Amino acid sequence: MNLKQLSEILGLSQTTVSRALNGYPEVAERTRLRVQHAAQKHNYQPNIGAQRLARGRSMTIGHVIPLSTQHEMVNPVFADFIAGAGERYSACGYDMKLTIVDDQNEEDIYRDLKSRGSVDGIIVHGPLMNDPRIPLLQELDLPFVVHGRASDIDTPYCWVDVNNASAFQRAGEFLLSLGHRRIGLINGLEHMDFAHRRRAGLVAALEAAGVTPNPDYLHAGEMTEINGHDAMKTMLALDTPPTAVVVASFIAALGVRRALDEAGLRMARDVSVITFDDDLSYLRNGDRIPIFTATRSSVRQAGRLSADLLISHIENPTAAPEHKLLEADLIIGNSTGPVPQE
Repeated sequence: MNLKQLSEILGLSQTTVSRALNGYPEVAERTRLRVQHAAQKHNYQPNIGAQRLARGRSMTIGHVIPLSTQHEMVNPVFADFIAGAGERYSACGYDMKLTIVDDQNEEDIYRDLKSRGSVDGIIVHGPLMNDPRIPLLQELDLPFVVHGRASDIDTPYCWVDVNNASAFQRAGEFLLSLGHRRIGLINGLEHMDFAHRRRAGLVAALEAAGVTPNPDYLHAGEMTEINGHDAMKTMLALDTPPTAVVVASFIAALGVRRALDEAGLRMARDVSVITFDDDLSYLRNGDRIPIFTATRSSVRQAGRLSADLLISHIENPTAAPEHKLLEADLIIGNSTGPVPQE
């Protein structure tokens, strides 16, 4: 079954059928539904190459990932984001192009993608405080959505982010309500925007309660199990260790739990732990009862929303930049309890 044959069955022009199948607004709803029903009935599959040629688009979304460890996003969080975004790409007829590059070649890759017309838009991952990719993509006039935000960029752009400051302020307030005053932070790299906001949120909670943050309790680094373990071990070796910690990643929190086990300590009883949980599909925070008390936000949903926003702006290039701010839920688990009596 080809477009001409489907058009003859419907008694409509090929142009009308094509426009109905591709969601053009000038096609009446009744006609669009009739065409879609006929396409399903006769198992019509559109010629994707012809669609791309007709639209003047590649029908492809780009993800450019630098190789450096401090920007590396190929981890369970990235995988869940891509799974969510991929659902939307598939539903809307878009493919995905993933490009791994050396850091020093990143600008060249964006320019090459634009000049070749290889992609219709870009998802930007792991934004820095003053991320040079944002003005570059604006200069190239290449549609993009940032997963996160860049605090030091003033010009409007599209982004989808979780309210990191609010999430960590709420985590701090919860620990304070349990009587904790010696509260530590095991954060991500703080030149990255999300980590900067998370630290600011926790510090705001402490200072509002009259608690001066202890520099010895504030750690930043790669959000790995090993770094979580090592940061917790360092704090436990202090003369006055923290009674609670807030951790920027569920993966790092696993390392925190390992360090506590090695020291003969128990979460909640001896040291309370709150982590950020991206609600990962294949790395769950327990089953019915959460292992960790956590501020939770689905990164898969963020992927869906980012894809929807980017596709909308690809198809409506004159639309003003939009953004979506997601709020994290506070989930009470088995890792927090009252401050221990000394």
